[in-house]
Order: sequence, then C-alpha cells, then structure tokens
Amino acid sequence: MEDNRIVELYWARDERAISETASKYGKYCHTIAYNILRDQGEAEESVNDTYLGAWNAMPPHCPSVLRTFLGKITRRISLKKWRDLHRDKRGGGQVSLALEELSECVPSKSAVEDEILAAELSKTLNCFIASLPATERQIFLCRYWYLDSIDTISRSFCFSRSKVKSMLYRTRVKLLNHLKKEGAL
Repeated sequence: MEDNRIVELYWARDERAISETASKYGKYCHTIAYNILRDQGEAEESVNDTYLGAWNAMPPHCPSVLRTFLGKITRRISLKKWRDLHRDKRGGGQVSLALEELSECVPSKSAVEDEILAAELSKTLNCFIASLPATERQIFLCRYWYLDSIDTISRSFCFSRSKVKSMLYRTRVKLLNHLKKEGAL
C-alpha cells in the first residue's frame, strides 16, 4: 500500500493503518529498535509503541515521508527505553559508545534546552550531513542514526574496521569544525 494511503487510514482513524504500517515498515522499525536495545522483546515493545505514537500523532501531523517519520518515533522511543533500562549503568553497548563518540562534537543537552536552539542545531547537522560524500554520509548515518556496530558497517561496506573507525573520526572532526564555524558551539 502506498504511504499516502496509509496516512489517510490514520487520519480516518481506521485500525487497518496499524496493520498496513506493520506490514510495510515493521522490519525497518524493528531493526532500528534492536540496534539500540539489543533485546528482541524490548525491540518488539518499542515497535508497538511506535505504532501507538504514529496513531496519536496523526492527525494533526501529516508526514511527507512516512518511513522517516516512523524511524524517528522508533528511535526516540528506543533511546528513551534504553536510558530507562541503563539509568544506573554506564558503558557497554553501541548506544553509549556512539553517543560518547559524538559528545565531543554536539553540545550538551542542557546547552540546547531551548527548542529554537535545537531546531537551529538540527538544521546545521542536516546541512553538514547533506554536504558529505555519499559513502561517508551513509557510514556516518549507519553509526550515529541506526547505531550499527563498527563490525556491521565494515561488513556492509567491505571496509576494514580501521578504515571505518578512521572515516568516522575524520567525519566527527569535520562536524566539530562545521559546528564551530556555524556558531553552534
């Protein structure tokens, strides 16, 4: 079923919207959730929460790209669930490792509390990511959006682990310089 038809089902409050979403995007959402949580049960719960989140968001929201909309909801829910599960723990897993790698570049949450600053930071990050060469952009997104491990990225792109690590390091340095140049730091 086409995305615009699925969105229409949500707007019409037709329960088929959930089953159509699950059929078309269930595996995609589960991959995002599992990469963050590393637990099948928790990932399934996050995906179900994604469907509820989409149901509650439409209307009034009418996403232009349903896949991205669902991915953002899944990611937000899964990261919150991961934080809740690891509230008293540090270290381990790809989530903490990826967030730690980016911490040198992205301002802390308390420095970006105001939504206007968050929107400006988002625009700056989007411009930066769009300016990257295709392979560098894909590797950056695999690591920091989908939270794939270095090994998974290495296999996907047929690169050595050290090449992937080096590319990510150079991209983070570019990001840091871009953020400084744009006044986001």
